[in-house]
Amino acid sequence: MKKRIFAGLLTAIMAASLVACGGSGSAPAAGGDDSSGGADGKDSGEAIVVGFAQVGHESDWRNASTNSVKDAFSKDKGYDLQFVDCDNDSAKQIEAVRQFIQDDVDYIVIDPIVSTGWDTVLTECDDAGIPVIVIDRTIEDSKKYISWVGSEFMNEGLASGAWLKAYAEAKGIKDLNILVIEGSNGSSAQIGRTDGFKKYADEEGWTILDSQDGDFTQDGGQKVMESYCKSYAGKFNVVVCQNDNEAFGAMDAMKAAGVSYGVDKDVILISFDACKAGLEYVQSGDINADFMCYPLQGEYCAKIIDQLEKGEEVDKQTFMQEPWYVAEDILKDITYTNNAGEEVTEELVQVTDAASQASY
Repeated sequence: MKKRIFAGLLTAIMAASLVACGGSGSAPAAGGDDSSGGADGKDSGEAIVVGFAQVGHESDWRNASTNSVKDAFSKDKGYDLQFVDCDNDSAKQIEAVRQFIQDDVDYIVIDPIVSTGWDTVLTECDDAGIPVIVIDRTIEDSKKYISWVGSEFMNEGLASGAWLKAYAEAKGIKDLNILVIEGSNGSSAQIGRTDGFKKYADEEGWTILDSQDGDFTQDGGQKVMESYCKSYAGKFNVVVCQNDNEAFGAMDAMKAAGVSYGVDKDVILISFDACKAGLEYVQSGDINADFMCYPLQGEYCAKIIDQLEKGEEVDKQTFMQEPWYVAEDILKDITYTNNAGEEVTEELVQVTDAASQASY
């Protein structure tokens, strides 16, 4: 087993972070890495054992993420993947990681349900000499894992606020009364998207009428929106859903309540993830804007493990590059200040072919 080589070297091989989305770093573009990321460093005939503790199966995004990791760590690529669907149960996820330690796996990949409460079990991984790679969501104590691959959720929230500001100005809409359907409470995606959007809302004086947890599910989005339609009938003109599945549920609830949404309708609808079904709704004008969260991170994890097997340094962070998709061709690009304090310009992508523009 190779992992014992890394037991005393984890600090030495952590390199400086890459810049965030839109910066000048060397992070591969979404879907754009041509490395096979295989298990070249393993002993001949010996599979590298990887334990993967996944959040669950609550959304189309999550399923795409799972399939990406399974494909990257397939047997024909030299891996033995031990996969656990933790079904959005934090205790079950901690238990899964401890089982990976007991099973003496070579590497552990975690998509953390929540960002806190990881110190003890990550110390146990460190003591066992098992490198940990974190994907998608983040963990507060970054010293206890070797590398993270995913999205800058704060930037996604800022992106939605920057777009809404520019869009409202272009449409001559002065008063924005907003309802938010958040993702799973305590997850880094929920925290980042909420805080980023709220920054714009506070600065611009927008009214956030309510903000509730839809748990990143279609059923959750529908239930929250049904309640909103009763409590805030005729009072809202923007709905922000923190993933596409919540947006699908919200659309069903608004349709049932007789509330129109989308381009030039009663409600501006904003979503995140940009799955194929979500982009189809952007193309049809039912969703005004959808901000990509790239789920196919398995190949990046495999590349990191391949580098470790060869004794190479790995980047501490790898940010995905993620387009902003819109229904209308009224704004070409938007300049905003990202979470790193950098002024960046993002080109808006009008959806003309959802099948070719979606990553999953």
